[in-house]
Amino acid sequence: MSNDLKALEDLEAICSGLLRDLSPPGRRKIMRVVARDVKRSQAARIKAQKNPDGRAFARRKPRPAPSMGQYTVHFLYPTHGTGEPRAVMMKSWKRDGPMLTGFDIEAGDIRSFFWDKIIKWLGVSPADQNKGGGKIRNRPTLKDKAMFRKLRLPRNLKSGANDREAWIGFIGDVVRIVRVHQEGLVDEPAKGQAGVTYAMRELLGWSLADRDRMVALVLQHFDDS
Repeated sequence: MSNDLKALEDLEAICSGLLRDLSPPGRRKIMRVVARDVKRSQAARIKAQKNPDGRAFARRKPRPAPSMGQYTVHFLYPTHGTGEPRAVMMKSWKRDGPMLTGFDIEAGDIRSFFWDKIIKWLGVSPADQNKGGGKIRNRPTLKDKAMFRKLRLPRNLKSGANDREAWIGFIGDVVRIVRVHQEGLVDEPAKGQAGVTYAMRELLGWSLADRDRMVALVLQHFDDS
């Protein structure tokens, strides 16, 4: 054990004793401060794409380059509810993994469709083949540059405290996604696709810096009181 770690553990023991001597309202006040601070540090670390030990998150596996098309495609696609399928005519498109994205002529805008949900491919007349449509380009997006951008938002990453403990964690539907990455589990990239093993990326973790900051916050409270 290093001297720095031993000194930190000694300070943690001192802080534990000081907290035990406080009234429940006093402990609750400190715990709330600690929870909010640790939440901020965890969110900042996720934004920096780093594990608690300082190593960078494992990079995404390279994805096949999207296939681009500048010709018109025509297909039947299911509509929401029980309505009849819609005939979609699309000019200027790309296929990126399970998604087909392009300029939907009827909608007059860019739309995305699941490739495996296309009911039937339809023919395209010469007149339709020459119809005008907006252009779609293969541009990198924020999603290609950073992982877990939405997970660290306040609506997903929460903190709380009482007079006995402080906590931080994810809530809602994102919990399953977090667990897959936190533990490096097998999951389906999309519904119906074969499962893949995801690299372990520690979205939540307790670093020495976090422990040191927690001790400093507790000691500061007693210095100020």
